[in-house]
Amino acid sequence: GKEPANMEPAGAEGGEKTLSPPSFFTKLWNTIKSRTQKFLDDSVPYKVPRWAFLSVTLVIYLVRTYLIQGWYIITYALGIYLLNLLIAFLSPKIDPALAQFEDEDEQDDDMGLPMKNSEEFKPFIRRLPEFKAWLAAQRAIFFATFCTFFDAFNVPVFWPILVMYFCVLFGISMKRQIRHMIKYKYLPFTTGKPTHKGREDKGAVVRT
Repeated sequence: GKEPANMEPAGAEGGEKTLSPPSFFTKLWNTIKSRTQKFLDDSVPYKVPRWAFLSVTLVIYLVRTYLIQGWYIITYALGIYLLNLLIAFLSPKIDPALAQFEDEDEQDDDMGLPMKNSEEFKPFIRRLPEFKAWLAAQRAIFFATFCTFFDAFNVPVFWPILVMYFCVLFGISMKRQIRHMIKYKYLPFTTGKPTHKGREDKGAVVRT
């Protein structure tokens, strides 16, 4: 007679794979990551303490590099990086030149935005927000300090040339930024939203 067919239940071969529980290091990393993010989120309103802490860590780094007399390349790279953060912090998110062309096109269609302060309030929106600028600068200082513990990053250079070049680059960058601010008439901060007075209530009573 015929042999009975091999009837195996569906999914017997390679059934559902059970997910292995996360390892100890994965749990530890996720815990550290979540707590760090919570700490950063809670520190957003405290601008003055955050920047004061950054200033202290920067001074500690400069004192350390002065005492050990080395790691000038790391210091120069840190200075250039902080300068780029400063320029992005002072720059508007939308280039005023492009915004001016867009406003002209909209005005041609009789849909131009008001240009007077009394008509519309336009707050200054930075290309690099304050908190992101602080966080990037703080990370850069920590990383530069970490590099000073390794001789591989101590490249011998003639440091006065780096100082002179950084000063020249800083002067040129700030001069160009100030000219840009003067040309397009903006300040890198919001002075405050103008308030509009409503109509005075004369207390008139309407009789029916």
